[in-house]
Order: sequence, then structure tokens, then C-alpha cells
Amino acid sequence: MKHLDSETAVSIFQNSVLDWHKKEAPHENPYPDGTLEHTLYQKNHIDTIQWHIEDEIRRPDIALEEVVSLKRKIDKLNQDRTDLVERLDDFVIDMFKDVVPNKDAKLNSESPAWLLDRMSILELKIYHMEEQVARKDSGATKEHIQKCQNKLDVLLDQRSDLKQCLDELLFDYKQGIKRVKVYRQMKMYNDQNLNPSLYKNKAE
Repeated sequence: MKHLDSETAVSIFQNSVLDWHKKEAPHENPYPDGTLEHTLYQKNHIDTIQWHIEDEIRRPDIALEEVVSLKRKIDKLNQDRTDLVERLDDFVIDMFKDVVPNKDAKLNSESPAWLLDRMSILELKIYHMEEQVARKDSGATKEHIQKCQNKLDVLLDQRSDLKQCLDELLFDYKQGIKRVKVYRQMKMYNDQNLNPSLYKNKAE
């Protein structure tokens, strides 16, 4: 992919969500490794796995040991998610590396990759809200279905808005109206040298 646009990104996210739910299990990425498409797909794949682990950890009947195990999986997935977002920003930086920003070019508080992060998770919300709207079991009352339909309408509206925001931001980068500047997350909790609870125990 030589360029990035919201329509393509959302389509890849949707494919990832659908692929996972076919077997409700991790699966291979269909795109060539090292490509933007591969990274977008993998980003949503991780989000999808984490979504369902977050569901599991809230079950009232699971043992404390399993809660701890799931929490550690969530921490690992959060780190992987952040790494992939930063890799997406690397693609964006490379795309616009030859663009000379206007003298009055402005910054954007959110990078394209973190906007894509929100869009990826939004596709999961839409998928699962559509499931609720389509429920036929006895627990799905008319009131429940209507509430979920109202929420789905908002989510679909948000999808449209976020797509527009991404395309406009990329256009502004291309025209030099905004300048590309990315800040890394620098997460500390998984780092043995930055998390006091880890390096103090290690020293002892």
C-alpha cells in the first residue's frame, strides 16, 4: 500500500474482526509481513483478542489465579498494541518524509496511528452491538434491542466522523498544512528497568 486512506483501513479492520469470529481463535495474517496492510490487520487482531479476554476476566465465577493470568495476558497485549501503533506511525512518517511543511503548519494532538487505534476498536464495538441488535433469545427484549439500535446508530455515525478526520489529517500532511510529529508512548509498567515494582524485586 503506497498510501493510506480511511476506507481501506476500515475494510482491513472489518476483515480481521470477521476472520477471528469464524473460529473465535487467533489466526494467520493474510497480508505480507512488513506491509502497512499486515500491520493494520495485526493491530485489529490484537484488539479483538484483548476484547474477548476483557470479557472473560469479568466473569464472576473464575478463580483468582485465572484472573491474574488473564491480567498478565492483557498487559502483554497492551504492549503489543502500543508497539503496533508506533509501527503504523512509522509508516506515516515515511509517507510524508519528502513533504516540506508550510511555515505556519500546525500540529495535531493525535497522530494518525492513534486515530487508527480508535477506529480499530470502534469496529469491534460496531460488530458486537450489531450482534445485540440481532439477538433472538428470550433475554433480548424489545427495549434491549431498541437501546442497542440507538447505540449502534451513534457508533456508525462515529465511524463516519473518524474516517473523515483521518482522511482530512492525511490530506493536511500531504499539503503541508500540518506537520508530522510523533511522540512515543514510553510505557513503563512492562519495563524491568523503569517499573520500580520490577527492578526493586529483581535487585533483592
